Amino acid sequence: MSFSIAENLNKIINAIPEDVSLVAVSKTKPIQDLKKAYEAGQRIFGENKVQELREKQPQLPNDIEWHMIGHMQTNKVKYIAPFVSLIHGVESFKLLKEINKQALKNERVIKILLQFHIATESTKFGLQLNEAKEILDSDEFKKLKNIEVSGVMGMASFVENESQVRLEFATLKSIFEELKSNYFSSTDSFKIVSMGMSGDYPIAIEEGSTMIRVGSSIFGTRN
Repeated sequence: MSFSIAENLNKIINAIPEDVSLVAVSKTKPIQDLKKAYEAGQRIFGENKVQELREKQPQLPNDIEWHMIGHMQTNKVKYIAPFVSLIHGVESFKLLKEINKQALKNERVIKILLQFHIATESTKFGLQLNEAKEILDSDEFKKLKNIEVSGVMGMASFVENESQVRLEFATLKSIFEELKSNYFSSTDSFKIVSMGMSGDYPIAIEEGSTMIRVGSSIFGTRN
């Protein structure tokens, strides 16, 4: 079955609201596939491994926004700090401080999303709401000038049960609203709710997602 990356992209873009950003999840995909998506107008790409992100970034145009969407190890932040646009998976204060440190070295501000554990599966990473509040309430957090908390991210359980998935997405949206009103009410840049992937993004959008992470629906099934 032949498919076109450009056709797949356009189909998704035409089906989602204008205010929802599409991250093309290009992990494991060859450079030529990313180039096809780029030529079709896609500018936001998401990788889940630092090594792959480092290898691909110099081979593609400079106007691409690179998102790190996978579990991020503290000792690898330095490799992507010069160019990464958004780090989705921040789920510890230790990681937040390291991103700030490396951003400072590169004389830039790095945007991040706080990742919350919303799924029933224990394999998924993420903060609990009380842990996030502890971070945001701390004096130490207030000293971090080279990161910008731009919103929240979460992954729903990988289950057939639509109502469970919907409930998990609604949970993340309510966490976003609570943090927005308590900590970021005057911060316009705190606006991203990153949730929804190839299998469940229509539900995520219905529940308030502003950013979806889609791979296989654009590039085909992973090898």
